[in-house]
Formats: sequence, C-alpha cells, structure tokens
Amino acid sequence: MERGSSKHSPRLDDQMSQEVDGLIQGPGTAGSRVDEFREPEPAGEDQPEARTAPGGPLRSGSPQGMTSGDVEERSRLGRFIGLSALPGDRDTLVRNARDNDAPDDIVTALEGLPPGIPYRTVSEVWAALGHKNETTRW
Repeated sequence: MERGSSKHSPRLDDQMSQEVDGLIQGPGTAGSRVDEFREPEPAGEDQPEARTAPGGPLRSGSPQGMTSGDVEERSRLGRFIGLSALPGDRDTLVRNARDNDAPDDIVTALEGLPPGIPYRTVSEVWAALGHKNETTRW
C-alpha cells in the first residue's frame, strides 16, 4: 500500500488522525473525543442564552452616513460595473453594465447620468445618481 506521507510511521499517522477526529466531527456527534475545554460554556444564571446575531442595522456594520439598504444597493450597482469600465463616462458604464447583464433599472439609472463626465469609482457613480456615500471620519 502506497502512503502519501513519509514523515511519520503508519502507527503515528493513525494516532494523529484519531486525535483530530473530535475536532472534525464536532461535539454533537456520538463518540466525539473533543476535550471538555473546547465545548462552549453555557450561559450563567443571570445571563441570556446565546442567540444568532440580530438582523437589520445593528448587524449590518454600515458606515457612517449610509444605511444598510444604501450599502446593499451600491454593492448591487458595483456588481454590474466591471473594473475595466472605470474610469469611464456614461456611455462606457452603460455599455459595460449591459455586457454584464445588468437589470433594466440599473441600465436606466446609468443612462440618466450626464454625458462626458469620467467616473473613477463606483462610489462616484453612486453619488452622481443622487445617493449618499459614507462620511469620512477624521
């Protein structure tokens, strides 16, 4: 039988494999060998139970000056403007968005930009469309 590793003996390879089984399988599986210190501690008597992170603005981590919806929409816009289109003017952006199969609402918005003005970043395009970008913290 051909072995992939020659650094250890077969017996040591088997032993090392068994040592990590508990880490791979996790604490909820039968026969788990996870050390007790690796299992999460339960909440204390006066502490609430652990839950998933809340949704909405508390979870989003949106930058100052923007809502989580603004961040999502600017990101959506950026998915359809390739880096090869920047810097670019309105016609370049519209052509690139169409090449990237952008939805009609994004193409229509880009067609509403003034002609002949070069945009260097998606944030500049976003601002030219009348939206707010994050404010700079000093």
